[in-house]
Amino acid sequence: MAAHRKPRQRALGGGKARTAATIALAGAATATGFDGTGHAEPQLTPGQVKAEVDRLYQEAEVATEKYNGAKEKATAAGQRLKDLQDRAARKAERLNSARDALGSVAAAQYRAGGLDPAVQLALSDDPDRYLENAEFVERAGTRQNTAVARVRRQLREIEQLRGAAHIELTSLKSRQGELKRHQKTITGKLGSARRLLSRLDPQERSRPGVSQDRASRSAGGRDTLAAPGFASSQAPNPRAAAAVSYAHQKLGSPYVWGATGPNAFDCSGLVQAAYRAAGVSLPRTTYSQIAAGRRVDRSELLPGDLVFFYAGISHVGIYVGNGRMIHAPNPSAPVRVAPLDEMPFAGATRVV
Repeated sequence: MAAHRKPRQRALGGGKARTAATIALAGAATATGFDGTGHAEPQLTPGQVKAEVDRLYQEAEVATEKYNGAKEKATAAGQRLKDLQDRAARKAERLNSARDALGSVAAAQYRAGGLDPAVQLALSDDPDRYLENAEFVERAGTRQNTAVARVRRQLREIEQLRGAAHIELTSLKSRQGELKRHQKTITGKLGSARRLLSRLDPQERSRPGVSQDRASRSAGGRDTLAAPGFASSQAPNPRAAAAVSYAHQKLGSPYVWGATGPNAFDCSGLVQAAYRAAGVSLPRTTYSQIAAGRRVDRSELLPGDLVFFYAGISHVGIYVGNGRMIHAPNPSAPVRVAPLDEMPFAGATRVV
């Protein structure tokens, strides 16, 4: 009988094994470098830091617009819930008045030697039983029929309002949970950006193009819009001119996600505040603002038009002429004048 031998294992020392190990180590270093959990961090150039910070800021802005939308819906749900509760309370007061009136009739009938069955049913402490036995009320051919029917209707209306309020409360809780999720995403992205920027020395952080938008540093000052009156004069109407003027007055204001002024803004918050000052009500989010007016081509832009960026319509500014806009960029830069070409252009709309 021939002896059976196990084939010898090939040693992991060949070229393929060494290549795989190198890739695995490189991947591990990359995976742990940005979150601070690894020991070896890749040495990034200032340009690489800039690119990664820009990406994080853009993702944070997407989450910010989702947060703004969820907040708007939560506010609306909260208002509807309050309105329903107020209506139910008012109807409950009227119901109590009607039942008090029936109680007075009942007392008089009791003293007279009898209590109308319909009145007994209307005064029951069990509304469900009252509604289930409505046929009994309808058969009671007494002069209290009208009053009893009124109580019955009011009970039904109150129950309907309470059901609607429960639905709104459920919606509100859902929106609040959504707000917390988006808030966590935003703070996580911004925290990662801050940690990346902390790797650079002060000179690198202040260098144009690093941790700032691609507009030159001089574009952040009021003097860069040499003639704001000229930009306003080129606007298609007085309300657009007023919006441009408001935006110019807010140059230098800090970016704060979720803010709508008067001292801090996010991108859509600045746009909403500028047109609110001009007497025009705009939706809260970029996704809604782009549909709030008439779409215009880039070649047709006039001061006051809203200009949008990125495929997901996650950023907006106010056009001020000469290929420039005023916008709230991100936490690294205040409200400022910037060229349209600094971000991928997605469309424009004229709201007035």
